[in-house]
Amino acid sequence: MKSLRRMLVYMRPYRRDAIWALVFLVGVVAADLGIPRLTQRVIDRGINEGDLSVVLDTSAMMLMVAIASALFSIGNTILSVRVGQYTGAAMRSAIVRKVQTFSFGNLDRLETGKLLVRATSDASQVQMMFMMALRIMTRAPLWLLGSVVMLALNSPGLVPLMLVLMACVLVLIWFFMAKARPLFTVVQERLDGLNQVLQENLSGIRVVKAFVRRAHELGRFDAANDDLTAQQIRTSVMLAFLFPTLGFIIDVGTIGVIWLGGIGVEAGAFTVGEIVASFNYLTFSLFPMLMLAGMMGPLSAAEASSARILEVLDSDPDVMDAGTLAEMGEGGARVVFEDVCFSYDGEDCIEPVLNHIDLVAEPGQTVALLGATGSGKSTLIHMIPRFYDVSSGRITLDGVDVRDLTLEVLRSHVGMAMQEAVLFSGTIRDNIRYGRPEASDDEVIEAAKAAQAHDFITGFSNGYDTIVGQRGVNLSGGQKQRLSIARALLVRPRVLILDDSTSAVDFETEARIEAALSVLLADEFARRTTVFVVAQRISTVLNADTIVVLDRGRVAAAGTHHELLTLSPIYREIFESQLGSGVNGAVSSRDNGGVQ
Repeated sequence: MKSLRRMLVYMRPYRRDAIWALVFLVGVVAADLGIPRLTQRVIDRGINEGDLSVVLDTSAMMLMVAIASALFSIGNTILSVRVGQYTGAAMRSAIVRKVQTFSFGNLDRLETGKLLVRATSDASQVQMMFMMALRIMTRAPLWLLGSVVMLALNSPGLVPLMLVLMACVLVLIWFFMAKARPLFTVVQERLDGLNQVLQENLSGIRVVKAFVRRAHELGRFDAANDDLTAQQIRTSVMLAFLFPTLGFIIDVGTIGVIWLGGIGVEAGAFTVGEIVASFNYLTFSLFPMLMLAGMMGPLSAAEASSARILEVLDSDPDVMDAGTLAEMGEGGARVVFEDVCFSYDGEDCIEPVLNHIDLVAEPGQTVALLGATGSGKSTLIHMIPRFYDVSSGRITLDGVDVRDLTLEVLRSHVGMAMQEAVLFSGTIRDNIRYGRPEASDDEVIEAAKAAQAHDFITGFSNGYDTIVGQRGVNLSGGQKQRLSIARALLVRPRVLILDDSTSAVDFETEARIEAALSVLLADEFARRTTVFVVAQRISTVLNADTIVVLDRGRVAAAGTHHELLTLSPIYREIFESQLGSGVNGAVSSRDNGGVQ
């Protein structure tokens, strides 16, 4: 139970409520243990002696004890629920906060579906266990201890029978717990798989329908669902043997009490009241074990879930915020890659994605990255804001190693618009000013106009107050990309990264975006901005100050469009495959988005 004990740290802020819940629980147990003693008094001093006043007085006392037990139980339940719910909320918050510190490398390993299960199902399992711990798991040992003491005081001769029965029950519980925990771990793993398939089904439903793959996806879901069901059945079948076995042991104990008690009554060693009380105390001593046995399944599940939660919480971010510089100079954004290598394996760089990259981007320049899919374009620019860290070499911004800057400062100077434009629930206005919540409406509109988004936004009945559906479902791909560009422009970054962010817009719109960006970046502040453009379409990069051609993680060539037509066979091949050959590859004005 090591993993589950470590989760107690999230209960610590609510320990006052937890302590009071236990105090109320002690009251419940004390009241429950008092009932058999009062029953003995009714039988021995009331019924056997024919004293009606004892019967009435004791019955009134039993009623008051029962009322007290109910009130204590209500207080315990309320406080237990409060502690459990607050602890669950703290765990979910810790998971989300931890995930927010992860780099892209961590998120590549810990898939979204698995993280969702840990923040929901796993956290709920642990939360439920904390609530049950303050109600049942604590109540059972108190009941057990109190029953043994009361039985020893009331009928010492029956204590050996109780101890033998307790030993049998504890061995049985331990055996089943040892068998159950790995089964519950597999259940949660199967739940991971089911959640992943379900998430892919729902997020990709349009693709499924487009390719008529409904039967295939239903088959995948059914397979995952059947695996989970089969594992849950195996776990339940194993636990199904527990309760009948425990019931048999309790029945044996009941028979033993009746048999030994009957002999004792006949010999004059016990009174009938003592036998009834002893029977109740024996039941009270064994019933908590039955309760603990019932907790075995949830306890094993909570232990497995807590271990899975700790797998997330104990993961160290691949990119650590070890920077000490909390501000940057006022100069231009000069970005330099110095002998940069990168591998997903880390410093060993066994299979480098980027290999010995040297590149300089001056303030005010537009640097375009071109290359085949998998050549390392996106990985290269993702290292500027430290979504990944270099395996060797370094990247500097205005002469400062990006690892020496705090992540907050570094990323506040970088604006990004990615190919997969991610939008959030809320209005279009809120999505554009996501990086600068304090931006004025005029600034929002200016950024939207530069991204060629203003016209389609004002075409909606609610304009900038239009609600964006989940992940922008009510917008086209091109519209979402333009909103993403507007969001990046609004932060007025020192480094602007456009990662294939116009792939879903037409040539004419792309040309207008480029022209508008040229105007926007021409003011005094923006002239210090360095722009990185990643593109698959060569028409996107023709007017860049420097075009860098990447091939298998290396810089194959760098220069202007005209220089590369002459110097780089790779570039010339890309140009001719997309735009056809022309006289010296001459490029006309992009005013109309055309190329000659």
